[in-house]
Amino acid sequence: MADECAVAVSRRSGGRAARVALRAAPLAENIRPVRPGLAGGQYKPLSEANVRRIHEAALDALEQIGLANAPKSGVDIMTGAGAILGDDGRIRFPRALVEDMLAVAARDITLYARDPKQDLNLSGTRVHYGTAGAAVHVVDVEKREYRESTAKDLLNAAQLVHHLDNVHFFQRAMVCRDVPDNFLMDINTLYACCAGTTKHVGTSFSDPSHVEGCFDLIHMIAGGEDNWRARPFVSNSNCFVVPPMKFAEESCITMEKCIRGGMPILLLSAGQAGATAPAPLATAIVQAVAECLAGVVYVNALSPGHPAVFGTWPFVSDLRTGAMSGGSGEQALLTAGCAQMHQFYRLPGGAAAGIADAKLPDMQAGWEQAISNVMAGLSGLNMVYEAVGMHASLLGFCLESLVLGDDLLGQVQRCIRGIDVTEDSVSLETMRSVCLDGPGHYLGHPQTLGLMQTEYIYPAVADRTSPKEWVEIGRPDLVARAIERKNRILAEAAPSVIAPEIDRAIREKFRVYC
Repeated sequence: MADECAVAVSRRSGGRAARVALRAAPLAENIRPVRPGLAGGQYKPLSEANVRRIHEAALDALEQIGLANAPKSGVDIMTGAGAILGDDGRIRFPRALVEDMLAVAARDITLYARDPKQDLNLSGTRVHYGTAGAAVHVVDVEKREYRESTAKDLLNAAQLVHHLDNVHFFQRAMVCRDVPDNFLMDINTLYACCAGTTKHVGTSFSDPSHVEGCFDLIHMIAGGEDNWRARPFVSNSNCFVVPPMKFAEESCITMEKCIRGGMPILLLSAGQAGATAPAPLATAIVQAVAECLAGVVYVNALSPGHPAVFGTWPFVSDLRTGAMSGGSGEQALLTAGCAQMHQFYRLPGGAAAGIADAKLPDMQAGWEQAISNVMAGLSGLNMVYEAVGMHASLLGFCLESLVLGDDLLGQVQRCIRGIDVTEDSVSLETMRSVCLDGPGHYLGHPQTLGLMQTEYIYPAVADRTSPKEWVEIGRPDLVARAIERKNRILAEAAPSVIAPEIDRAIREKFRVYC
């Protein structure tokens, strides 16, 4: 009897070991349960009539209200294409001009990465998740406090993203507060992002005069300007407007320089409903759409077909205090509604989701990040910015939350993928054999084993043990496990993923802080 029990235990553990080994084996990209660019679009908070109504209202706003404060170069570019400069200094946009520029605007664009396997195809309702923002603090979860962010923190965040499968791109998430010179801050921001990951990178520039020097750094990393222009792996996150309905002069000049330098543009309109955007959610979308349509005219009047992401990012205020509420249900609705507008224009689109108002990676952060990320993905948003790591309504970035967010985004993307209904998946043959001829359960069945990795996704950090098992393994704490995984990734990460000889040349030319 004891021998029989030993054999049974051996078989059980052997089978379990085999299943563990099966889960650990790498999968081909096309059969992974989740992957970059899964198609969303199942969720539509706006009816077709409402989408059309918002579009018409945005066109009316451009014709009747227009935008103020364009730089002289922008005035020349836009009026040269048919915009009208009024006596009040505002530029107004005839409907025909907007329609003409929409007709030549780039669609189905690719945002390149230094590793071609990480390229982002922004067609249709393909969804990609990544970071963004300008947090000025890092969340120290062990001390439960906030401290100023540094260039090294930004490098660490990029290194983590490089190793997190469910975070598809890295846009600058923190400000390098330890770099006092603004030009060197822009240089170090670019360096930290590109030294940490070969995924697509997004950045911004604090002054138009810094663009040329930053392009020198980019060309060094690319191996020359021609290589850069063939595969531009950095995009410019450009707040070209100051809501409501004003151009940001310096940012517009920066945008013009980036376009001439071959850099893709994120046209970013970030009004705050109830403060710098109208309080009704629908009108907040109207204003954001109008501002971004003005950007479409601007970009395509300068360079027809230049790659640009339609970045309607309306945020939400807590109207009791006026403070931003990025983790609210209203924010999730705004983002999903904006995704529908992107699809209406058939333009690549980006918006914000995953922002937590919570100060730490706790239950509040979990629901805030999950709800908006799921809704953004199900709405088919091409680029979901600020999806992981952001706390305190964009004021703090948390490296442990970034690690936890990789698990969260895996589950989110599984929701986006949906349920595969095929001849094989609804075949009754397996049910018939199990119920009529077999053991009466599906454990160990070839179909079950065959789908373990392709149909199901497993978290890297989250705990699924029973209470008994949880006690036996030492009552692991979720944040503690995130700290452990963060430290392991950073310990094993390369100091820089830039070629050593180029990295040395960069350090000789620029002062690098990390």
